[in-house]
Amino acid sequence: MKSFSKEERSWMWYDWGHSAYSVIISTAVFPLFYKAAAEQSGISGADSTAYLGYAIAISTLILALLGPILGTIADYQGFKKTFFAGFSLLGVISTALLTFIPNDHWQLLLICYVFIMIGSAGSNVFYDAFLVDVTDDERMNKVSTRGFALGYIGSTIPFIVSIAIILLAQQEVLPLSVTAASQIAFFITAVWWGAFTLPMLRHVRQKHFMKREPRIIANSFGRLWGTLKEIKRYRALFLFLLAYFFYIDGVGTIITMSSAYGSDLGIEATDLLIILFVTQVVAAPFAMLYGRLADRFGSKLMLYAGIVVYILVCIYAYFMKTAFDFWILAMLVATSQGGIQALSRSYFARMVPKQNANRFFGFYNIFDKFASILGPLLVGLTAQATGNTSTGVFSLVVLFLIGGAILTRVPEPGQGSAILHGPGGSGKGSGIGS
Repeated sequence: MKSFSKEERSWMWYDWGHSAYSVIISTAVFPLFYKAAAEQSGISGADSTAYLGYAIAISTLILALLGPILGTIADYQGFKKTFFAGFSLLGVISTALLTFIPNDHWQLLLICYVFIMIGSAGSNVFYDAFLVDVTDDERMNKVSTRGFALGYIGSTIPFIVSIAIILLAQQEVLPLSVTAASQIAFFITAVWWGAFTLPMLRHVRQKHFMKREPRIIANSFGRLWGTLKEIKRYRALFLFLLAYFFYIDGVGTIITMSSAYGSDLGIEATDLLIILFVTQVVAAPFAMLYGRLADRFGSKLMLYAGIVVYILVCIYAYFMKTAFDFWILAMLVATSQGGIQALSRSYFARMVPKQNANRFFGFYNIFDKFASILGPLLVGLTAQATGNTSTGVFSLVVLFLIGGAILTRVPEPGQGSAILHGPGGSGKGSGIGS
């Protein structure tokens, strides 16, 4: 990482720390812990998967409503870091609280999970928006994809430790129950996430901002309403967001519900943990590869490539029967999950007016979060209606097709830039802030 500045490295370290949440809480250990708790309470596999989907939908709805106005307020000097720190703290503390919830209280687990997701997604709104402050347009693909790659690598460290503790507890090598071992994994995640948030707080500054003025909240609502009224002047941005809404829906649903889906297929928890660990390792180099190929062939072409891979994932998932099938599916996901997310972030960051980046990343968040409501609800309702989660996963194909079709109408960043700078100026920063 010698070629990266201190600000770029500090920004990447947050991905290194936060990704432990993504794999241990969102994808691996917590879903299995929750599924076991629900089963002990007599909840069927399809119903518990559906309730997990509903919890995800509730948390994402809350963030979808908060994102745009908080992002607009954060355009003012100094607010971006404050909001980032607050949401990060909420996520870290809520993750630590999982350590103390008994495994037979599945409702409390879901409530705590909602707060964790709010903290995680809320911090990411401002983390993503900081991309315009830590680097320039020419380096955004490289920095964004390297951040995702570091996240995958960094998440494997607490993941390995957590898996080791859980497996040793299962084998009775450690004098711990599997429940206690899982709770230790939650605590490790909280510490890891919190520790690697510190470089971001110390070294990253808000370089693009608006000067503070009286009646900040009232003026922020006014600016947000003005943006909505002038939406035609941001046509390229909102076309991209519409495309993103559909294809990222499928991506997020597959990531957040993969463990629950595998469990419903009868795949053992140990096999799921190993598969998810290998997925993290494989995803890191592919995320960086996406960045290099995007610099050579264009970001849009690589976004299309990711969409095609996910369509294949959905089709294959419909016919999946065995643990070996799940291995194949996981490796397909690993080739593209980091790349499509990282390039979407850098693609959007290169389009937005830098001075108003937070406001626009608030819209990025609302499209992302409302998309994350539709997918889990679709899978949950279909799982309950048919008793088969595979049908819901297969239905996600249409979302990728719609997203890809709309993306064809979005120009590459830098083309037609006149429509990207509506009210709020040229996008140049008005000062240096912290």
